[in-house]
Amino acid sequence: MLDPFGLEVLGRDQCLELLATAGIGRVVFTARGLPAVQPVRFVLADDAVNFGTPAASPLFAAAHDGVVAFEADAFDPELEHGWWVTVLGRARATRERARAWPASTTDDRWIRIPLEVVSGRRLAG
Repeated sequence: MLDPFGLEVLGRDQCLELLATAGIGRVVFTARGLPAVQPVRFVLADDAVNFGTPAASPLFAAAHDGVVAFEADAFDPELEHGWWVTVLGRARATRERARAWPASTTDDRWIRIPLEVVSGRRLAG
């Protein structure tokens, strides 16, 4: 199925397959009443996007039951082929790591964004 822009609309399973191949994504959250975007390394596990952030960061402050958006994508250099997936969910802070990545600080915390709303598009030139 195509959207009004001629982009392929991806189903949830397709979105999750693509999301699992990406290692970097962007979290969109609110900081001081304004929109903010933070790139993060992440892992898809336990039906959630999981990533680490320092406890003193604005991203961690926004993750206490805040609704956030998460986006990951991949495009070829000529921008003829590519995809993007967006996740919306209520972020939760946890001390449990989804994966044993080295912490950037001794005070890192993990954030979980449950896969509440998942959507995606594919660009095929």
